[in-house]
Amino acid sequence: MSGSDEKPRGSLFDALRDRSRVVSSDLAGSIPHGLRVAAAYSWRLIAIAIAAGVIVWLVIQLKLLVIPLLLGILISALLWPAFSWMLRHRVPKWLAIVIAVVGTLAIVSGLLWLVIWQVTRQWSSVQESTVQAVDRLRDYLIAGPLHLTEEQIDGYLDQAWTLIQEQAELLWSGALALGTTLAHVATGAVLTLFILLCLLADGAGIWKWTTRIFPKRARPAVDGAGRAGWVTVVNYARTQLLVATIDAVGIGLGAFFLGVPLAIPVAVLVFLGAFVPIVGAVVTGAIAVFLALVYNGPLVALLMLVVVLGVQQLEGHVLQPLLMGSAVKVHPLAIVLVVAGGAMIAGIPGALFAVPLAAFVNVVAVYLSERGWESGAPPPQGDLIWTTVPRQRRTPA
Repeated sequence: MSGSDEKPRGSLFDALRDRSRVVSSDLAGSIPHGLRVAAAYSWRLIAIAIAAGVIVWLVIQLKLLVIPLLLGILISALLWPAFSWMLRHRVPKWLAIVIAVVGTLAIVSGLLWLVIWQVTRQWSSVQESTVQAVDRLRDYLIAGPLHLTEEQIDGYLDQAWTLIQEQAELLWSGALALGTTLAHVATGAVLTLFILLCLLADGAGIWKWTTRIFPKRARPAVDGAGRAGWVTVVNYARTQLLVATIDAVGIGLGAFFLGVPLAIPVAVLVFLGAFVPIVGAVVTGAIAVFLALVYNGPLVALLMLVVVLGVQQLEGHVLQPLLMGSAVKVHPLAIVLVVAGGAMIAGIPGALFAVPLAAFVNVVAVYLSERGWESGAPPPQGDLIWTTVPRQRRTPA
């Protein structure tokens, strides 16, 4: 009895299953091919967007750890050419680490001392010139073609001061939200120094441990992609250091020969601002022109503007395309977009790390898409932080 009951039931289920397959086949056949392709792309893009959003959310939540980590990696890339040169010349690793770190701290301290020294020497004269410039501007607004009254000028100044206070409160609240209080800055600096020492001392061990997280079959791809990405980051840091130095020397010398005050602080600001592509050069150049306008007058300010524009044109049309383009392999339009997006997400740290991260992701994606680890060639060597001993060249058989 039970056998006779199971047979019709099984036949019914098979018929329903076959019917559903026919309906699904008819439905799939009625959907245009372009719509099916678009749907396939859509759900994959949605999955990628969700994963990217989760990663960005985690980075924002762990910003006090992520920012020192990225800063330590970027400083390691900046120091790596000199550090690897010392290793290749048989300098003991501990001594090379001491020379690299202490030398960097000495250079930064020297630049800060120069800035403080010149600011303390020229601040009083700059302050007096600023007051005089404001008085001249006030007299021009009253006696000039605008014919403003003192009440109107005072009203505009009050509105401007209120706007500055509002923006200052907004910036301060944003700074607090990003964890840039004095205690957080000190903690981040100590953590960055510790990460830098660990990367220089045991980068090979850290990288081996990182690759072991992935499945064994994926380790060759991860290793090759990571090495290729690191070579790109080192090239970016080296090239950006050269570009920043050229910008700082050009604008600093222009300010010095034109008699603009605070030439050394301006050069240091230009050097630091150059590490934030596009935005940093514009802001620091505007500061130099403003100082020239206040202290030296419109003619010198115009000449300072010509110097700043000339240096920026040299950077934009010669240095960036020839040097940075070959180093990071990212189109200038993509650089503008990633810098703007990084600034929107994480402010100044986002703008600072946007280009090296984009270059790293681009090279890793290209390496994985081309399946470079299957070509039989060894992984990219170059200046690798995880290659802490000089490699011996193989002699051809």
